[in-house]
Amino acid sequence: MLRARLLELASLGHRVPIGTDLILHQCDNAAAIVRDGAQLGAVIAAAAERFGTPLAFPLMDLRLEKTELLRFFGVAPEAADKFHFEKAPSREQRDAFARQLRGTAPGERVTANLRAIDFVRQQPGLLPIGMCIGPFSLTTKLMADPITPVCLAGSGVAAEEDESVALLEACLELSLACVLVQVERALEAGARAVFIAEPAANQVYFSPLQLAGGSDIFERCVLRPNHLVAELLASRGADLLFHCCGEITDTMLDAFGSLRPSLLSLGSSRRLWEDAARVPHDTVLYGNLPSKLFYSDDTMPVARVGEQAEELAARMAGSGHPFILGTECDTLHVPEHAATIRAKVDRLLGRNAAGA
Repeated sequence: MLRARLLELASLGHRVPIGTDLILHQCDNAAAIVRDGAQLGAVIAAAAERFGTPLAFPLMDLRLEKTELLRFFGVAPEAADKFHFEKAPSREQRDAFARQLRGTAPGERVTANLRAIDFVRQQPGLLPIGMCIGPFSLTTKLMADPITPVCLAGSGVAAEEDESVALLEACLELSLACVLVQVERALEAGARAVFIAEPAANQVYFSPLQLAGGSDIFERCVLRPNHLVAELLASRGADLLFHCCGEITDTMLDAFGSLRPSLLSLGSSRRLWEDAARVPHDTVLYGNLPSKLFYSDDTMPVARVGEQAEELAARMAGSGHPFILGTECDTLHVPEHAATIRAKVDRLLGRNAAGA
């Protein structure tokens, strides 16, 4: 498993952004590359080389699983982003989806991602990693209003009593089935670990007051599905890397720790040196420089990136908890700000000037 290697990298003061999108968009044909497994794998390998890491992070594109899922309901890829279920798919539809999902070849973009993992697997010194949206975050993308039914279900309203709660439960069932299959496929392609991104597992969707009052809605919607994902990975000798960049409570953080991820990636709102006391010591904390602000020199100048990086590294060293310095989320290419974003990534890495 990858846990020992991550702990070793942490002990060496490793730094790495999630930044493959930056390298992709240095190519003239980015739109074609993401549909070609070998070319995409080469970009992922180039990103690992550029950032000086063995961790071959793929693109963090959390739209793919929704597109993949909706293929089975007749929704075209170009319409997937804006599509939401208006009512819960029937029991028969959900059962048919689960059967067909495993027996049907994946779509073009997912196929390219899997072939990219296989490409990376064959490169000496690189650790191939898969990427997948988490079950709850995928669920929220399938509904026009996921917040209301989460609140209703958290207060005890059952699916039989409310159509929106029935829709929530149906979408969560579909999402979990989809995620499990995507994780299986990534492992079959050669992934040593899978990054599960659950940005929606946060206070926007789950009321802290409701949870403090004893509601088990976070357990039902986030923990139980992700425990199944974690169990699948463990059964295959692979590692769970877990990501949530949303605003979370300490109770949510404790819940994430119960998944026993090898790496836990958190948003910049968290003080990782304080969180260290709540996280299992063999879970590497990762992050959490505010990469969402890297495009802005006014809000986040290069010098400030350097100051935050060194302060965070020092505080985490003082905590004694295994830590890899990185970004709070994926660092995306923004055409009009490309040079400044690259300069800030270089500063995160401890370099003085942006590289090619």
